[in-house]
Amino acid sequence: MAHETLLKPTKLGSLNLPNRILMAPLTRARTPDSVPGKLQEIYYGQRAGAGMIISEATNISPTARGYVYTPGIWTDEQEAGWKRVVEAVHAKGGRMALQLWHVGRVSHEMVQPEGQQPVAPSALKGEGAQCFVEFEDGSAGNHPTSTPRALETDEIPGIVEDYRQAAIRAKRAGFDMIEVHAANAYLLNQFLATGTNLRTDQYGGSIENRARFPLAVIDAVAEVFGPDRTGIRMTPFIELFGLTDDEPEAMTFYMAEQLSRRGIAFLHVNEPDWAGGDIAFTDDFRRALRERFKGSLMFCGHYDAERAERIIEAGIADAVVIGRSYIANPDLVERFRVGAELNESDPDTYYGGGAEGYTDYPFLDNGHDRLG
Repeated sequence: MAHETLLKPTKLGSLNLPNRILMAPLTRARTPDSVPGKLQEIYYGQRAGAGMIISEATNISPTARGYVYTPGIWTDEQEAGWKRVVEAVHAKGGRMALQLWHVGRVSHEMVQPEGQQPVAPSALKGEGAQCFVEFEDGSAGNHPTSTPRALETDEIPGIVEDYRQAAIRAKRAGFDMIEVHAANAYLLNQFLATGTNLRTDQYGGSIENRARFPLAVIDAVAEVFGPDRTGIRMTPFIELFGLTDDEPEAMTFYMAEQLSRRGIAFLHVNEPDWAGGDIAFTDDFRRALRERFKGSLMFCGHYDAERAERIIEAGIADAVVIGRSYIANPDLVERFRVGAELNESDPDTYYGGGAEGYTDYPFLDNGHDRLG
């Protein structure tokens, strides 16, 4: 058996996982009405062999959106759709977390309810940032984001409540865990970073103040799921959608310490090779993070089996999170187990469309599990 370390069981908080290979949150833009449907039941059900699936980023409210065709979790219909997806995963022995998402300034009036401005920590437009909108002729495509308005101080508790309500719906839908999306230059990341947060109230300025809102979200979600079933995703050093930060390492270490004190189950650190900034983490940085966070630590960033196994065997990580390889290999764990060749994914079908490039990638037996 190949890659025995990767295939060993582990725990995230109070959840037992059969292996250490997690499926990353992957936006695929295949829910035109924001409601997960049969296609998502098949897609996620096919990948139930993962140690745990982390869902695609899921909007917590109508104003959290920046991309059309992405799912939500603020209506009864969306909740019911996700419930059927989770049931499909559980029926195959899998585990699944829902990732909660607010894009902040990475949006446009065309995507917002009643054409209102997107919200952000400060009224700063992201340089070169684009969102995904539907045009008047029914076509869809990338469009420059619009200038956001700064959230009023008294509005922030309302967004924290949106996260809490989303977590309540996720729990009713049967998800095993929650992941708070505080990465990739979206709203919570915008509050954490010096270049996007110019506030002078209790949510801006010092590291403690900039972390106040993200930590309030974590606390609200953990009240619903329990800290032992709550995790967070972060992207230190990322430069995306015009986001910059003068104190990424200090903020990451502070957040790790605060999350550890709360008993949060996992810290998922993303080092995407498709984004700007110096995101190639050193082992010294990883070990310093390990010292500060006592829960499960996992990394994501173009890992293959060999690289993933090395980082776990070195004691730096408890698990790895894999994205693009999971697009083309629904049976990725089995392929790692037997040392099989991987299917290549088709970037042209990453976003939008239907079953092609989504549920039709072959399994090792060259079959297609269309029942999910």
